[in-house]
Amino acid sequence: MYLAGSAARQDDGGPATHPTVGRRAAGVGGTAIALGAVSLLTDLSSEMITAVLPLYLVIGLGMTPLQFGFLDGLYNGVTAFVRLLGGHVADRWSRHKLVAGIGYGLSALCKPFLLLAGASTTALSATLAVDRIGKGIRTAPRDALISLSVDDAHQGRAFGVHRAMDTAGALMGPLAAFALLWLLADAFDAVFVVSFCVATLGVIVLIAFVPGRSSLPAGGPRPTLRQTVGILAEPGFRRLLIAATILGLVTIGDGFLYLGIQQKTGMDTAFFPLLPLGSALVYLVLAVPMGRLADRIGRRLPFLLGNLALLGCYSTLLLPLDGPVLIAVVLGLLGVFYAATDGVLMALAGPGIPRERRAGGLALLQTGQATGRLFAAVLFGAAWTLWGVSTALAVAAGGLLVVLIAAALLVRPDRTASEQEA
Repeated sequence: MYLAGSAARQDDGGPATHPTVGRRAAGVGGTAIALGAVSLLTDLSSEMITAVLPLYLVIGLGMTPLQFGFLDGLYNGVTAFVRLLGGHVADRWSRHKLVAGIGYGLSALCKPFLLLAGASTTALSATLAVDRIGKGIRTAPRDALISLSVDDAHQGRAFGVHRAMDTAGALMGPLAAFALLWLLADAFDAVFVVSFCVATLGVIVLIAFVPGRSSLPAGGPRPTLRQTVGILAEPGFRRLLIAATILGLVTIGDGFLYLGIQQKTGMDTAFFPLLPLGSALVYLVLAVPMGRLADRIGRRLPFLLGNLALLGCYSTLLLPLDGPVLIAVVLGLLGVFYAATDGVLMALAGPGIPRERRAGGLALLQTGQATGRLFAAVLFGAAWTLWGVSTALAVAAGGLLVVLIAAALLVRPDRTASEQEA
């Protein structure tokens, strides 16, 4: 691995495997599970919105794919401007739970404003921006709490357990949205209100059950912003950041894939909120096994193969398939993509970042990825509007293939758990 924070070396006066971790690391530990419960509730809330948002904006409010692309890019990419701040402040204060809690709180509070915004693009943009600012603030401190709670050899498993619980919420969110829309005849306001209540419950669980202190040494040095950004000087981390960023540039939002499925199959819009269930179910089933596999064989290969699965999603939508087969293949491959890349990327990066800069380092990586996805959403929306969905997907698939080859050259093999223990 890169940096001086490998399992066999000390960094800034502290061992890479912190004594507070102990034997619980192999069993994941309470921090990852408690944060998994918080994420389950938060994702249930957010996926209720995500499941209906493309339908609400494009069909309900009559937005063009370009307008939706702008909002989708904002929804997924505005976090790029606050992730680094959230990660650095959490490290600087050594208050990862507090900073994460602020982010969760912001996302919960903005839910009712989606209803109040009506058809105003400006108001919707502002509301979605606040929601994503909350996500940007909380993500790096949350992932740092997970990474710091286990030893290096079990990072993949810990993130896999967290992501599985997170995805359980993502699985329930569209079901809840579908049930509300089915029972209340397209009552989007009910979806927004229930989403707010569930998100608020997630904040309560965070306050009550997630440990308030990080595992950083008491009284240790607090990094400056320059020191956090200085992680970029390390060649290994820089290569991983470049790979994540360029892959983000060719990763179109899930909403576009769901709209592509709906357009190609002509599915009834009442069933549209159920589409995320397929990918979420696959992600839920594979998250922990993929994390364990990544710990055993190294995290580079699963990460690259996960992005290859995303290429399969794009390609499948271009094939002469229709109906249930098309839906099953696209959603299945999308679930594999997330299971093999989301937590695995954090597990790949975490052990090589010094403990006292863990949140800031992960934030840098997430910022690059989010920035790439911001541009990807806007560019793909423009391409769909100008050329149609098939041509836009073909261009995206070609771009992803080229970038995947480049990423394979950039990302170096990491050390497996057995090598770390040797």
